[in-house]
Amino acid sequence: MRVLMPLPDRDFDVTEVAVPWRVLRDAGHQVVFATERQGTVPAADPRLLTGVLFGQLGAVPAVRDLYEELTKAPEFSATAAWAEVDPAGFDGLLLPGGHAPGMRQYLGSPVLRDQVAGFWQLGRPVGAICHGVLVLARTRDPATGRSVLAGCRTTCLPKYMERSAYLATGWRLGRYYRTYPAYVEDEVKASLHDPRAQFVRGPVTLSARGTATDDTPAFTVEDGRYLSARWPGDAYLFARRFSEMLAVSSGGGGLPGR
Repeated sequence: MRVLMPLPDRDFDVTEVAVPWRVLRDAGHQVVFATERQGTVPAADPRLLTGVLFGQLGAVPAVRDLYEELTKAPEFSATAAWAEVDPAGFDGLLLPGGHAPGMRQYLGSPVLRDQVAGFWQLGRPVGAICHGVLVLARTRDPATGRSVLAGCRTTCLPKYMERSAYLATGWRLGRYYRTYPAYVEDEVKASLHDPRAQFVRGPVTLSARGTATDDTPAFTVEDGRYLSARWPGDAYLFARRFSEMLAVSSGGGGLPGR
């Protein structure tokens, strides 16, 4: 199966890209990366590689190793251009997150939203994690003018997580953890028909992460062909469930869409 993973030029979350890439690759799928301009070699948020504050709050060592492998993979430097990809040529779409300033290129692109809208209409598996859910929240269904998420159950980066990270680091890093004035959760909820029924925050956690061998602390929400997750701590479970969705889609003629 071919999976499209759009990225900004810089500042994406290390875990939310490297882990799904590795899980999908190990399952036999092909991940195609796309950036705004063809051939751009993207780069993760450097703070997540060295430690956000006093060497802490970054990606765990195992994930940093995965990212090192990813940067050497041929597909990582052979990026397609957002505007030039054909949505019909892919079996799945995966939207990672990240919060540093460079993410605005990706989160705010009308070109990318148009491509995502085209893929959404195909009824094939779509996964979004953390800030990546904003891309869907901002993507309009041409038939209704509403967000493509309007009728979906979803999670995203919870407000308590975003606020806690900002309060803990703002004295040193300013608004590094506040990508936009509005919290991610608030914007995602505003895109839904019934936020109380459709938005799923998940269990409260600030540090416990899922790993390659333990999904206990991780959380995802699946609604038909759409899968969402909250933060890097959900990345392994998110990637495994997305891989399972691809398998079901390929074997059963497609998952139910909206």
